[in-house]
Amino acid sequence: MLILIAGFALVAVSSNQIARQFQKIHLPLISGLMITGVLAGPYVLNLIPEIAKVQLSFISETALAYIAFAAGSELYLNEMRSKLRSIKIQSFAQTAITFLASGGLVFFLAEMIPFMKELSLGDKLSVSLLTGVIFVTPSPASVIAIVNELRAKGPFTQVVLGVTIVKDFVVVVMFAIILAVAKTLAHGDSFELTSLLVIVIELIVSFVGGFLVGKGLEAFLKLRIKHLVKTIFILALGYLVYFLSHHILVWSEELTGHGLYLEPLLICLVGSFYVANYSNYRPEFLKILHEVGTPVYVAFFTLTGASMDLPVLAEVWGIALLFFVIRLLATTVGALAGNMLAGDPHRFLKVVWMPYIAQAGVALGLATVIANQFPGWGEDFAVLIIAIIVINQLVGPPFVRWAIDLVGENKSRADVPRFDGVMDALIFGYESQSLALSRQLMEKGWKVEMITLSDQKDVEVPDGIKLHFVTQIDKKLFEGIDAKKFDAIVTLLSDEENYRICEIVYEEIGTKQMVVRLNERVNLDKFVHLGVKVIDPSTAMVSLLDHFVRSPQATSLLLGMEQGQDTRDIVIRNPDLHGLPLRSLRLPPEVIILSMRRAGQMIISHGYTRLRVGDIVTMVGSNSSLDEIELKFGN
Repeated sequence: MLILIAGFALVAVSSNQIARQFQKIHLPLISGLMITGVLAGPYVLNLIPEIAKVQLSFISETALAYIAFAAGSELYLNEMRSKLRSIKIQSFAQTAITFLASGGLVFFLAEMIPFMKELSLGDKLSVSLLTGVIFVTPSPASVIAIVNELRAKGPFTQVVLGVTIVKDFVVVVMFAIILAVAKTLAHGDSFELTSLLVIVIELIVSFVGGFLVGKGLEAFLKLRIKHLVKTIFILALGYLVYFLSHHILVWSEELTGHGLYLEPLLICLVGSFYVANYSNYRPEFLKILHEVGTPVYVAFFTLTGASMDLPVLAEVWGIALLFFVIRLLATTVGALAGNMLAGDPHRFLKVVWMPYIAQAGVALGLATVIANQFPGWGEDFAVLIIAIIVINQLVGPPFVRWAIDLVGENKSRADVPRFDGVMDALIFGYESQSLALSRQLMEKGWKVEMITLSDQKDVEVPDGIKLHFVTQIDKKLFEGIDAKKFDAIVTLLSDEENYRICEIVYEEIGTKQMVVRLNERVNLDKFVHLGVKVIDPSTAMVSLLDHFVRSPQATSLLLGMEQGQDTRDIVIRNPDLHGLPLRSLRLPPEVIILSMRRAGQMIISHGYTRLRVGDIVTMVGSNSSLDEIELKFGN
């Protein structure tokens, strides 16, 4: 077991790196993770054996619980209030139309479907009803993962998240009712109110369980303990919900002859919803979910890809494609109708259906339940549904991303501009500190431009510095000053103005070196999430004094206080140096290499580390020697 976990961990790390290459061709990260999982799975390279699907199920269950937590936290009523009407109307329209249209088409085409030809009328109706329910099922996991990856924000994204989560909840309730009806039709029995009562009890107990999970999360978040411990507790609690749900089902079946099924996704979703809306710990809860999101998604979607049954897909791919088209048509009609009934913008019509194609864990779980409940045709039905889910899960995520791109709500980082050979800096804010910084950068060979919101008549324009007078900060401002040429942007305004600048730069420009002077420490995290380097005046002086006490020589050197000495980041651009080990470089004796960065990652370098074009090498030494090296390396 430990060997299997270790092996999967290695594959997952590799999967994360491989999947990032898919982002370069504008495909979502999870598509790359699933495809890598398929390649590493039992039917291709067999790096992840078939038994992993069962033995590593705790990973999938923990991840699904996390996804439910993330989904519930997105249902923040204060932010969604303006979109509640759209979410309700679209959820109802999509659920009703998809269920009726897809179920009706399947019943109408029953004679074309091999395993349905010989079924009785009751069985055909059961298959059609159950297919309709499963076709309504969305994939909150895929949508939330892509929204987080793209930092997507806006009315379209807000409605999509809300509709996806509401539909997931509705499907759980619908399935319980339709399953009881289908069993009655298939067995020719009369419908019993007892079955409906059991369903109501299961839902009530699930809601109560969700409330208790929410109170548990609130109590634990209240404790003054390490952040890591809280993260582990949240993930462990999610898995515990799945564990207890399974065992309660087994125990209740042994005691009463009828299994009490508590939906773990619903329990986790309700618990998270409670924390997000009715506790004081929403910011910390969201921060933990954000930090742990990437490793959870990597593990879950890699394992999902490895668990895909390719032989099954090969056997039924023809009829699976037919069902895929049926679901796609029904989903599209439902989404278009919902958009028009809700009165949402017409510009959304061309993309409103795209985010609802993907399917994942819930649909797979429902298919498994059907296989167990209907021995005659359940296995054939489950095989077909699993094949359809595989297609939807591979095709769906790219459509989610493309929809968000097309409506302009993709807030991911823009591509980093190419270095033009000249070091340019842009400083926001006209004051004594910004002027001093400008002078110091210019002495180091930088070209500096400044932007101020002050009135021109109140400012004395400094010599040698290009000063822009503006009245507001928006995208047009950055277009007008050709912002892509700047290698560093420094903001010295209010936190609100600084964050607006950093968001625009992050989403539209891509400049990596962003530096902010912080005013209120409470705003620190949101800058850090954008990769901004933050200077907090309230702690900077203490940190500087601390370094001077513990390492005065190094601190003086790094701050440029030693006569004739400096530190400098030098970009490797000379192709002749590509592949050359550091030990082979002929550097002046007083020059020391401090660090190396490659593709945004710090590298622990040694004499045998080989240089690559694009590496950033931080060196310390005399100004004359560094000038000579910069000329040689940047040639």
